[in-house]
Amino acid sequence: MAYPVTVSVEPLLRNRNKLTTAFRLILGIPHWILVGGIGFLVSWRASTSTSLGGQNGVLGYVAFLLAIVSWFTLVIGAVHIVAIRQFTTFYMRWRARALAYLMLLEDAYPPFGDAPYPASIEIVDPPTRDRLTIAFRIILAIPHFFVLFFVLFAWWITTVVSWFAILFTGAYPEGLYGFGVGTLRWLLRVECYMLLLVDEYPPFSLD
Repeated sequence: MAYPVTVSVEPLLRNRNKLTTAFRLILGIPHWILVGGIGFLVSWRASTSTSLGGQNGVLGYVAFLLAIVSWFTLVIGAVHIVAIRQFTTFYMRWRARALAYLMLLEDAYPPFGDAPYPASIEIVDPPTRDRLTIAFRIILAIPHFFVLFFVLFAWWITTVVSWFAILFTGAYPEGLYGFGVGTLRWLLRVECYMLLLVDEYPPFSLD
């Protein structure tokens, strides 16, 4: 069965915007502040539950606090408060678009909030909630934290290579692009799992 978190990115390999690529980190600062960026340092603190490296953004920290509230409501009563789930899902949709831009996967500037974009995430609501896995969610996710440390480290290296490739040739190397999309997909699935949006264990896969 397909995993309940689907990350879609429309391929953009040729005719890349060299100017916005050159200044991507600067252009992406507003989104970085609001929904966070991507890091490769694993933090064994509370912030680990929302991102690797604590790069959550303002809305990400709110989502983390709400996940703590949801942990109690789900473990005690198997209830995920609708408003909390809606906010967290909104945050993840925005974050998916922002990360696709920051990771050089797209050139179009991401919207502030909800709007069509060539990168998107869809999250299927669980039919029932698994209180046991929710109770031990952080422990269960430790293997992903460990593996993602190396995946994200490799992604940073390949992205530096791709950044120069785009500046000189206007193209993103296809193999490296696929790795970038896979990294984004893996990271967002784990974040959705940690934010209690899904209960199914994320696959160890870039696909």
